[in-house]
Amino acid sequence: MQLEAENGRYPATLVELAIHPREIVITGRPSRAWRSREFLVQQFDETGGVIRLSVNRTHVDPSTMRWLDGITWDDLQRLKSEAGFGGREAVEVFPPDGNVVDVANIRHLWVLPERLPFSWRRAPA
Repeated sequence: MQLEAENGRYPATLVELAIHPREIVITGRPSRAWRSREFLVQQFDETGGVIRLSVNRTHVDPSTMRWLDGITWDDLQRLKSEAGFGGREAVEVFPPDGNVVDVANIRHLWVLPERLPFSWRRAPA
């Protein structure tokens, strides 16, 4: 499969992909994107300074033709950092049942402009 061969040309960590700025305005494509041999991360600039990172694996399950599943919390935390947002807080949303959209094995992180008042923090040393 061509996708598997292409995966081998990427490193284990994310590298930024070139996206032409005109394409973003015209087509609504992501503002930035990164790729590694295992993951694709796309940045979408939302309202209020929020950034959505959409994350999927770069391998397809041949029996379902869907992106492979199994993106762990550790994967998401590392990919958020590799995309340059390691110093910012992000959330993953679990919507009400009536708003669930499950068309692909893609995880979404919303990177917030400010910290949440209820999130964990390490105690000062």
